[in-house]
Amino acid sequence: MTNHQAAIVGSQLDLYAPVFCIISDRRVFRSRSPQLFRRVIAKLGLNASYVPFMVQPDNFPKAMESLRVLNIAGANITVPYKEKVVDFMDELSEGANIIGAVNTVVCKDGKLKGYNTNAIGIMDALNEAGIEVADKTALVFGTGGAARAAVFILNWLRAAKVWVVGRDYEKAARLASHVAGSPMKLDRLEQFSEQVQLLINATSVSSPDEAPELAKTVSKLKCKVSLLVYDLNYGRCKNMWQAWAQAHNLPFVDGTSTLAHQASRTFALWTGIKVDPGEFIC
Repeated sequence: MTNHQAAIVGSQLDLYAPVFCIISDRRVFRSRSPQLFRRVIAKLGLNASYVPFMVQPDNFPKAMESLRVLNIAGANITVPYKEKVVDFMDELSEGANIIGAVNTVVCKDGKLKGYNTNAIGIMDALNEAGIEVADKTALVFGTGGAARAAVFILNWLRAAKVWVVGRDYEKAARLASHVAGSPMKLDRLEQFSEQVQLLINATSVSSPDEAPELAKTVSKLKCKVSLLVYDLNYGRCKNMWQAWAQAHNLPFVDGTSTLAHQASRTFALWTGIKVDPGEFIC
């Protein structure tokens, strides 16, 4: 989009000073999204705002109705609500419908449409890291919305096989059945010694003190990873996935690039303005 086109879109947005937001539980306050979106909004000179909303699980239905009542223009949905929010949408994009999770909501004329920019953000980040997914095998940790997006995009990119590991095996099996993958019990990991090219953490856990038992399991992981360890989280001082990668002389990337790419796509859905993903990196 040219500067002139952006100015036109910006003037249209200024007519009602839209409010954008991110919804999560208490973890909303460690998200970088408010800082990044506010910076881009200011740089473009838009009369808009972006705010974090901490919502308790029991109040989530009311929060979704509030998007309509308050005429919120757009919302980011993050853990633990990416799957739960699906039931509150009036319409889903094709990708969000297949994945069964939403991270971006566009609110227009009292209607809510859900999108999933996580999956494309993961694809963009893998491309940026120089990873060709086709015919590769991946091991994905997690059973929530981020894991659904990861498994979906890996299959869409023609991965040879995607293993799905979760602390709750039944959830891993349902995800694998819904999106296409092979479930594995967490307690099987110590015996799992197959060759995989990609190890992806799509849980919300990266620091050992967040889940000591999972950290212990990861430290004993014996599978042979040849290309990349990829953690969808970011900003953790002690990162057990990074430590494992370093111990095995493997490249490691966190979710900073993913966040930037998905934020760029989200912003375009909300405003019609295409912003370079680099603008969403601290």
